[in-house]
Amino acid sequence: MNAENIIEFNNVSFAYETNDEQSAVIQVMDGYNLSVPKGQFLAVLGCNGCGKSTVAKLMNGILVPNKGTVTVNGMSTLEDDKIIDIRRTVGMVFQNPDNQIVATIVEDDVAFGPENLGIEPSEIRKRVDNALKAVGMYEFRNREPHKLSGGQKQRVAIAGVIAMNTECIVLDEPTAMLDPRGRQEVMSTIEKLNKELGITVVLITHYMDEAVRADRVVVMDRGTVVLDGTPKQVFKNVEQIKMLGLDVPQATELAYRLRKMGWNLPDDILDENECAEALARLMEVK
Repeated sequence: MNAENIIEFNNVSFAYETNDEQSAVIQVMDGYNLSVPKGQFLAVLGCNGCGKSTVAKLMNGILVPNKGTVTVNGMSTLEDDKIIDIRRTVGMVFQNPDNQIVATIVEDDVAFGPENLGIEPSEIRKRVDNALKAVGMYEFRNREPHKLSGGQKQRVAIAGVIAMNTECIVLDEPTAMLDPRGRQEVMSTIEKLNKELGITVVLITHYMDEAVRADRVVVMDRGTVVLDGTPKQVFKNVEQIKMLGLDVPQATELAYRLRKMGWNLPDDILDENECAEALARLMEVK
């Protein structure tokens, strides 16, 4: 285990067993390797069925490998006596915020995790307040969760993870059920936690505009990593990404089509401003 990595997959294989009469085995990954440095914001992309969610669940011991090892701060998820410490280190946020909220008052919900860890009440109070402030939900601490928007609920779920003093948050398509405003609220919260608090973030997403905000992007296909690099390095592979059934950011797509028409544009454009500036430079030359 490299001390600079918070999570490491080493030759991991994993298969699901079906519940039908034939008891078939579905192999999701075989010999999977991945390292996540501490403090990194990693986005994981891939089409449905490529293994993204399996990777997320392997990261904090919800699932364990059939072969190989997953380690979190040097602790193997195969060791039963380490699983509580592993889940204190790596917290999970899932797609549907309604499935993660268990209490009838926001601050009680955020306190649920620390209470189950046996934290002292005074420390819980401090953690709950700090977590709600970190996600911008402190003023809603006495609100009933069912009266919140989807984005606000998801931020409460994230606060519940932060309150357990996790070093890493794994988010499995947390904005998939949200409207654009809710998506923006959650993404701003994720970026703040990563940049200001140094929390490691692993974001499983199918929104390319979310992936470009990460430090690093990993693209999966059939249980393997096929692309790995910065957003600029990854999204310049437009044709390969499309062959995998994925989209690219809109500005990247526009620049790609213009290049195909003979325009001399960079192949690493990610957003509208970069595209506009590149086009303006071409206009000046002409």
